[in-house]
Amino acid sequence: MDKSTKKLQIGLWSIVAALVVGLCCMWYYQAHHFNKNVTINGISVGKMTAKDAADHLKNVTLDNTVYVGNDVMYRGQKTSAGFSSKDDGKIEAILKKQFTFVPSSVQKNYEVAPSNVSDYRKKELKKKVKDALTKANLKRKAAIDAYAVMKDGKVSVVPAEKGTQYDVPKIMKEYDKHLADSTLHLKEKILQPLAASSKVVQAEKQKLDSLAKKETIYNVQGKTYEMKAAELLNSARVINGRYSYDDTGLRNKIDEINAAQSTLNKPLAFKTTGGSTVSVPAGTYGWEIGKDDAVDSIETAWQNGTKEIKAEKDIYGKGYYTYGTGYSTTQNGGIGGTYAEVSISEQKVWLYKNGQQIYSADCVTGKQSTNEGTPRGVWYVMYKQSPSVLKGSESGKASYEVKVKYWAQFTNSGCGFHDASWRNNWDKKAYVNDGSGGCVNLKADQAAQIYNLLEVKEPVIVY
Repeated sequence: MDKSTKKLQIGLWSIVAALVVGLCCMWYYQAHHFNKNVTINGISVGKMTAKDAADHLKNVTLDNTVYVGNDVMYRGQKTSAGFSSKDDGKIEAILKKQFTFVPSSVQKNYEVAPSNVSDYRKKELKKKVKDALTKANLKRKAAIDAYAVMKDGKVSVVPAEKGTQYDVPKIMKEYDKHLADSTLHLKEKILQPLAASSKVVQAEKQKLDSLAKKETIYNVQGKTYEMKAAELLNSARVINGRYSYDDTGLRNKIDEINAAQSTLNKPLAFKTTGGSTVSVPAGTYGWEIGKDDAVDSIETAWQNGTKEIKAEKDIYGKGYYTYGTGYSTTQNGGIGGTYAEVSISEQKVWLYKNGQQIYSADCVTGKQSTNEGTPRGVWYVMYKQSPSVLKGSESGKASYEVKVKYWAQFTNSGCGFHDASWRNNWDKKAYVNDGSGGCVNLKADQAAQIYNLLEVKEPVIVY
């Protein structure tokens, strides 16, 4: 081997040795130092050893200013970052994780949960930030979800309107993820409205499309009415899976039916035994369709697909029987052919059965001179009791308590048919100055007959 060759080999080996030494030095440095743009919880530890980084982190103070987007949402009090010697192993682990053989300038942040995170951040500051977001939302525009609606029989979808209010739950979830960061920069998250194309809104539309086709027959005393949802609902929506209606049109329809067919609160054109026709004021007798009950029945029928329902279960009345009287008949103005007739001017009682007069008797009604006259009206027998004790008051007598053998009450105020063994004046004009306290007085034998013939709920016509 000549000298020049030997020099060349020595030179090459020297270069290789230098490279090896350099690489070893670089590896050693990289293995014991962080790359220059590495941060832990947003705190720079670039070019530090694990020990230096740990010591640095232990001395970091957090200013606890919370940003949402570019806005300062809340400025909190300063606290320690919470690192202690218990976290040294975590720092060592990150050093190994970020290791690159060749120095890197790539920016990397590693999240570490310090062993002594301040309760201030976990509790007090968190609540303050949440309260600040909620307060800020009061001045921000709320998003409006898209929704399906049926109006005037047509179904459409009202588009969503975007808002500017913060999505507080999502931002607070972000807060929890960055609880240990040196600075709390939270992404701005805005509440998004439900889109018209969403499954929820499309499901609402399908339900309303179905509702628009619904109809049922409402049977009132044998007369039928077609109840179509598209015609009778002013508007309808589906909220949380349930229908919500503006059912003004349906309620107006019930009013029309009541005006045409109900008997409650309506005067009666009554043909008397004497052959004349008199107008008798409304009393407690009769029935009317309860609007709330009817609306509920019809809307339920639409939802269930029921083809026909009867109104009978929806009626109500006054007095002792609040579910109504006389619904089963449409004859004779709704009182039918079985009733009691009381004429004040004639001081007479007549009983009718199936359109035929079956009994009559003289009577004495309420005292006119003291305005205690028997109330005129269309009443009904509320109940019967034999014997009975009557308690009350009348003009000239603050209170009374008398025993009777037969009692059949027909007004809420306590008027009824009864025997009056104490009465001596049975004159046709006795009621003017010597009448009862409002009841229909009967002689004992006639009271027994009338008591036995009367039926509970039977109409009592007083005129």
